[in-house]
Amino acid sequence: MDLLRPVIRPYPWGTRTAIAELQGRPVPAPGPEAELWMGAHPSAPSGVGRLSSPTTPPTPVLSTSLAPSVLSTPPAPSTPLVALDAVIAGDPERELGAECAARFGGRLPFLLKVLSAEKALSIQVHPSRTQAEAGFAAENARGLPPDDPARNYVDDWPKPELLYALTPFEVAAGLRAPADASALLRALAVDELKPLAAALAAAPPPAAPFPTAPPPAPPGAPAGDARASALASVLEWPEPGRPGLVAAVVAACERLAAVDGPYADACAAAVRVAADHPNDLGVVALLLMRHEVLQPGQAVFMPAGGLHAYLRGTGIELLANSDNVVRSGLTGKHIDVPELLKLLDPSVAVPVLSPRPLADGLATFDTPAPEFRLYLIDLPASPAPSPPASASPALASLAPALALPATGPRVLLCLDGACTLRAETGQELDLTRGDSCFIPFADGPIHATGQARLIQATPGGAVS
Repeated sequence: MDLLRPVIRPYPWGTRTAIAELQGRPVPAPGPEAELWMGAHPSAPSGVGRLSSPTTPPTPVLSTSLAPSVLSTPPAPSTPLVALDAVIAGDPERELGAECAARFGGRLPFLLKVLSAEKALSIQVHPSRTQAEAGFAAENARGLPPDDPARNYVDDWPKPELLYALTPFEVAAGLRAPADASALLRALAVDELKPLAAALAAAPPPAAPFPTAPPPAPPGAPAGDARASALASVLEWPEPGRPGLVAAVVAACERLAAVDGPYADACAAAVRVAADHPNDLGVVALLLMRHEVLQPGQAVFMPAGGLHAYLRGTGIELLANSDNVVRSGLTGKHIDVPELLKLLDPSVAVPVLSPRPLADGLATFDTPAPEFRLYLIDLPASPAPSPPASASPALASLAPALALPATGPRVLLCLDGACTLRAETGQELDLTRGDSCFIPFADGPIHATGQARLIQATPGGAVS
């Protein structure tokens, strides 16, 4: 078990409070802090304070890709800081287990984040594994450098993801049903959008959505899908008419947001987003998407091909170990509308999920993603019984221990409280609020004691 030094990603849409508060630093932070990465993605691997094992080089090398971050209990000064991806590469079977290492090519299959948004993130989709492999190979063949901002594919992995809300979290996720989208556009009463509203109204209702994932066929907008056609019309609007269209839509949204109607919240969100992204067609595209506000404890799952944008809030994001994002608006980063429309699957459902209880103190979210599973852990699960008066001091000092689910590899984050982790080898590790750690497969079963609220990330797989 090793304490992690997570990496802070200072994207401009981030808050200056949530991540700093979690890590016990002064608030507000000097600048926006959008994401806290705990994992082994090569672009920003977490650091670990681990001495070399017999199977790794004797002199660890500090990865130059480690970005500045804060750890409330940093590694001891005498312990070199090593990048987690380098640790795993040194002995994949020890760190991941033979099955996981073989299944995912010696790579930690998931990435755990704290995500805190004050402003809207880009409208985006993520590729399937087949699409990511093809896109990454194509951009490499074009000679695009790994850090080229024009890249859509920075690696060859898919990026399904789960967002678990810690605060009320506002999202635009998936496309509205044609009749619903038509009704909203008609309510706007913007002349330029009336043909789109009519086309959507005339479209047949879509097939029943799949509850957590699209069908096995590769994502891609079916020919003639009215929702995909409407989105394409908006995102490819002729350049000269874009400012006028966005201005008319924002004015209509202000009107609808001021009255109690079915689209008031979605229109209010569009008005807020427009203030940060003036003249951006993404503001119009947002209205074609389902608007949701997750309550703390709820989650949303994003499969490949699902259009989405996170608007504001703080949550835990668990995703496949990838940074592949194809964007179409609400961002200063690279936008590739044709590629997004190619990846889009308008039939993808983006379900709101509640945790499934497993046992006292344990719950999980069920998704089809093979790369990850998220567990919620509350210590203690139940009040500890008082030992009898005649009990020995050693027995009286024992606290109830909760066996952590799965057997590794795992990343654990302490959201609140404090706990002690114990391995069968006798190794112990203390975690307090804001601390995170990596538990390799070789450490075996882990028990936790204390009073704490924990998040655990593991590879995907069946649980009882």
